[in-house]
Amino acid sequence: MSAEMPDLQSLWMPFTANRQFKAAPRLLVSAKGMYYTDADGHRILDGTAGLWCCNAGHGREEIIEAVHTQMRALDYAPPFQMGHPLAFEAARRLAALMPAGLDRIFFTNSGSESVDTALKIALAYHRARGEGQRMRFIGRERGYHGVGFGGMSVGGIGTNRKAYAGNLMPGVDHLPATLNIAEAAFTRGQPAWGAHLADDLERLLALHDPSTVAGVIVEPMAGSAGVIVPPVGYLERLRELCTRHGIALIFDEVITAFGRLGAATAAQRFGVTPDLLTMAKGVNNAAIPMGAVAVSREIHDTIMAAGPGNAIELFHGYTYSGHPAAAAAAVATLDLYEKEGLFARAARLEPVFESAVHGLRGAPHVKDIRNIGMAAAIELEPRPGQPGARAYEAFLACLKAGVLVRFTGDILAFSPPLIIDEEQIGTLFSVVETALHSVD
Repeated sequence: MSAEMPDLQSLWMPFTANRQFKAAPRLLVSAKGMYYTDADGHRILDGTAGLWCCNAGHGREEIIEAVHTQMRALDYAPPFQMGHPLAFEAARRLAALMPAGLDRIFFTNSGSESVDTALKIALAYHRARGEGQRMRFIGRERGYHGVGFGGMSVGGIGTNRKAYAGNLMPGVDHLPATLNIAEAAFTRGQPAWGAHLADDLERLLALHDPSTVAGVIVEPMAGSAGVIVPPVGYLERLRELCTRHGIALIFDEVITAFGRLGAATAAQRFGVTPDLLTMAKGVNNAAIPMGAVAVSREIHDTIMAAGPGNAIELFHGYTYSGHPAAAAAAVATLDLYEKEGLFARAARLEPVFESAVHGLRGAPHVKDIRNIGMAAAIELEPRPGQPGARAYEAFLACLKAGVLVRFTGDILAFSPPLIIDEEQIGTLFSVVETALHSVD
C-alpha cells in the first residue's frame, strides 16, 4: 500500500532536476541493512551506500542507540571556548585511523565545509611560518570539492562553476584530469598510463612561482566525476613536487575514507601521505551530518606556536563542530568498522566486485568500465543529441527492478555498503546488465 504523498512544492531539492522529479517522484521511507524501502513498499538493494556514505549499511542499532543515549544526556554543547568529552574521544579515534602524523582533527559538518576548512588551514599555516605570500591553490579538472566558494574554486566541474564564475576565489589554477579512455579503457584498478600528467604541476609552478602556492588539492580517486582512478605513480609524483616546493598537499577523501578502497584512507591504500586530509560521509555512517579535517602535526604545531597562549590560533569554526550526537554516532561507527572488520572485508570483496562489473564489458552502449576498491563506474556512449539520457533511463530501469545505482551524465556509478555479500554483488550487476539491454 502506498504511503500518503507529501506536498512536494515547498522543497527545492539539491542537485536534482526538480521539475522532472516532482512529475514522477521517487520517495524512500525506510532502510535496513543493504536495502531501502520505497513509498510503495518495494525493497531496493542499495548499490550506492546512500550517497557514498552508509558504509556500514542502514539502520545499525549500535549507532541508533549511541545517538539516543547521547541526546538524553547532552543534546548540544557550544564548541567555542567549551567542550564535551565525546568530541575529544571521536577525534582521538579518528586520529588513530589516519596515516602516521595526521593526528590533529578539526570537526566540520560536511565535505564542503571540510574542504573550505582545509584551504583556510593551509593559508594560516603559511602565514604562521612567515610565508603569507602563499595564497594560490591548484586543483584539478573534473575535481569535485563540494559547493562552498572555496571548494567550487578549486573544483574542476564546469557545470558547478559557471553560474558563479565571477565570484570564485582568485589565484586558482587546475591540473589536467587524469581520465583518458583512449589510452586506458577497461582498466582494472590503477591505469598504467598517466603518471606524467602530474608533471604539469611543474609547469603551473613555473608559471605562477612556487613561492606563491599554498596548496595542491586532489581527490585520490575522483568519485563524483565517475570513479576516476589515479594512474600508477601519479600521487607519488604530486607528493614529491609539493614537498620540494614547500606546498601543502591536500587529499579530499570525503568519498574514499573509511573503507571504500579497502583501507581506512586512500592515502594508506596508495602509500602517499598528504599534509591535510578531508573526510565526511562515512565518518559516522551518515547518521548525522559530520565532517572533519585531519591535519599534520607540523601544520598544527606551527599554527599553535604563532601567537601567545591565550589567543585564538585559528579564527574558524562552526556552531555544530563536533556536535554531541554526531560525535556519538562517529564513535559507534568506528566501533562497528573495527568489530566487523569492514575495511578488510572490502579488500577481500574487491576482486569479486571487479570481476562482476567488468563482466559487463560488451553490454549495449558500454564505452568504459573502471574500478578500485568497492567503487566502480560504467561509462556509456551518449545518445546523439541527448547527453545523459541513456544513463538516466538505465538508472530508472534499475530502480524499477529493485536496485539503486547512481547516474551522472552518461556514467553509472556503484559504491555499495561494505556489508554487501557476493550474492548481492551478483544481483546488482545482473540488474544493471538487464537495464542496459532495455535502453536504446
